[in-house]
Amino acid sequence: MTNARIVLTTIDSRDWADKLAHQLVERRLAACVNIVGPVRSVYRWKEKTEHEEEYLLLIKTTTERTAQLQAVLKELHPYEVPECVELSIDGGGTEYLAWLTTEVS
Repeated sequence: MTNARIVLTTIDSRDWADKLAHQLVERRLAACVNIVGPVRSVYRWKEKTEHEEEYLLLIKTTTERTAQLQAVLKELHPYEVPECVELSIDGGGTEYLAWLTTEVS
């Protein structure tokens, strides 16, 4: 197991996705952010089933940075309740994982 993490969030526009990605990398909270999409999201919100086009952000970070990353997402994200799901990275390329850790240190 490593201390590397992938944090997922979604956002409703490409411009917002770019802004969030740049802020997270500039603040060294993420080594890399992949923007995927648009994707189709179906979810329940305020007693209604919604369906929207969104962009998925795959945020590469470390355990040590996730709390601060979550705080910044809450601060910058335009959604009332932004998605913030953390996944453990159990393995991977040694050089890549070392680079990831260095970039968020």
